[in-house]
Amino acid sequence: MLSILVLMLAGCGSNDSTSASASKDSKGSSNNNSSAHITLNVATAGDTNMADLQTKQVAPDFTKAHSNVEVNVIGTGPGDAGSSKIYDKLKAQKDAGKTDWDIDVAIVHQSIMQQMIKDDLVEKWVPMSDNKQYVTSPDSKNSLGTNVDGYVIPLFHSQVAIAYNPEKVKQVPQNFDELEKWIKEHPKQFGYNGIKNGMSGVAFSTAFLYWKTGDYKQLTEGPYDKKLEDKWPAVVKELKSLPVTYTNGNNGTLDMLNRGEIDMGPVWVDMFNLWKDQGRMNPNLHLKVTDPGLPGQPMYIVIPKNAKNKDMAIKYADNLASPETQAKVIVEFSNWYPGIEANAVLPKVSQQGKDKLFKDVTSEDLTKRGQSFPITEYFTDLNKAFE
Repeated sequence: MLSILVLMLAGCGSNDSTSASASKDSKGSSNNNSSAHITLNVATAGDTNMADLQTKQVAPDFTKAHSNVEVNVIGTGPGDAGSSKIYDKLKAQKDAGKTDWDIDVAIVHQSIMQQMIKDDLVEKWVPMSDNKQYVTSPDSKNSLGTNVDGYVIPLFHSQVAIAYNPEKVKQVPQNFDELEKWIKEHPKQFGYNGIKNGMSGVAFSTAFLYWKTGDYKQLTEGPYDKKLEDKWPAVVKELKSLPVTYTNGNNGTLDMLNRGEIDMGPVWVDMFNLWKDQGRMNPNLHLKVTDPGLPGQPMYIVIPKNAKNKDMAIKYADNLASPETQAKVIVEFSNWYPGIEANAVLPKVSQQGKDKLFKDVTSEDLTKRGQSFPITEYFTDLNKAFE
């Protein structure tokens, strides 16, 4: 997969001779001639919807405003593995001594930020952003125990919820006790993707462990204590014993729900709503965030330290983080919660958009039941334990 990514970037990431000879300022960013052709490489982790977002919703408007820019979007795949491919590419270029890296903007998960910062692969670009005053959320300062202040702006905040078919699920589980009982009483009718090919399954597995151990606060805030993991084998064994259907990813869970092959399963709220908007999902299905909660996460906008087209990369990243794009693309089109200060975005969102965003998953759900993923050390160990 990394080889494919390298070839894609090599084939699409080269600029013409004018752009390639752009001078560097004291910060190391390229002072590109405004008339020189620029190919801006945007690498995004996540499912196919993440690449489609950049290709179909963001890039066309950006290139209209910047006629000399061509945006080349590379999707690196779902889950943490997609972010790891971006890290591997940047690290390889740094280790090879390259001074111009051919990823200009990257969209990554929280889990990779500790390594990105440790290996000096990302620019502290937020102070240069025109939207820095709107970067206020806790996870824009701290990511799974890593200080990311100045390095990231959340593109969005997303939430996992339990999707269900009310025609089949007459008594909707209100908490994990009731959910576990329902799963056992309805074999194979609850589906999720385990811990591979998408984070909705990881979120459910993590929430199950939080519930069984009661260690949510320490797992998400630290400090790291390996002894805390002594409880995990029994919990994982119990999780694996549930009579569920394993799907082939975030999309796979939605597909099986839509076809009626399963009646319940964890999904990303935004993907669920988007599929409904596109007519790809049974309109009668609903969502529930069960007590004590389920994790959500942001995706981060980052700029590689030696991005070849850093000036234009910052403009593109700032466009993603602007209140206008956040309202139009993140909230109205994608059904995500805004990545920047909501008070700057929601006044630009239609009432219909606001109603849809909070239809099944309310602001109270987000406040009371929106969980975080564990700090990096526990998160790494947890994925190994599940495997």
